[in-house]
Amino acid sequence: MKTLRINCDNQNFILHPAGVAYWERKRMLLIADVHLGKITHFRKHGSAIPQASLHHNFNQLKSVASNFDSDTICFLGDLFHSYINNEWLLFKSWIETLNCKVVLISGNHDIIDEERYTQLGVAVLQEWELDGFLLTHHPEERDGFYNFSGHIHPGVELRGLGRQNLKLSCFYWKENQMIFPAFGVFTGNYIIKPKSGERIFVNTEDEVLEIALNV
Repeated sequence: MKTLRINCDNQNFILHPAGVAYWERKRMLLIADVHLGKITHFRKHGSAIPQASLHHNFNQLKSVASNFDSDTICFLGDLFHSYINNEWLLFKSWIETLNCKVVLISGNHDIIDEERYTQLGVAVLQEWELDGFLLTHHPEERDGFYNFSGHIHPGVELRGLGRQNLKLSCFYWKENQMIFPAFGVFTGNYIIKPKSGERIFVNTEDEVLEIALNV
């Protein structure tokens, strides 16, 4: 995997192709929109999704977490798609293997009772102000803070010289804000139209690349 180091508000962050970022100074792994339980939800309502897909998010979480020496893992909202289902047991087992602090910034899909997370040692916050950074689920602009968020599942559509096109998830960088791609599978992307001065870092299967903007 080829990562990419970027600077936000005079702090260094490492972007990983899985759509996560590592805050070097804080030794913190940031992950948005995992949507655990969504696969079980779809299968329950008749979608023909292979059972093996259920373990994809957890295998990805284990893999990414093992790549970084983190003191904290922070989920930027929508950790679970809806109510508790069988994937909660997998999540509980994964949490028990960690030797770091875990924080959830509550998102609009996070409807599981906070006490359930507390019992696992997971702290639940509505937002987190930390050393000039504002960690939220929904994108926000607040004076004096650089905002990290998720929620919109940003993606871009790349067009070739012919009629071929490719849609990829991305980190959407602005002067005082960066919106993270969705980590979870089957989440979909919202195709963005970046403006002048903004930056896009796309995620391929094994690399993070900054792409030039035609604006």
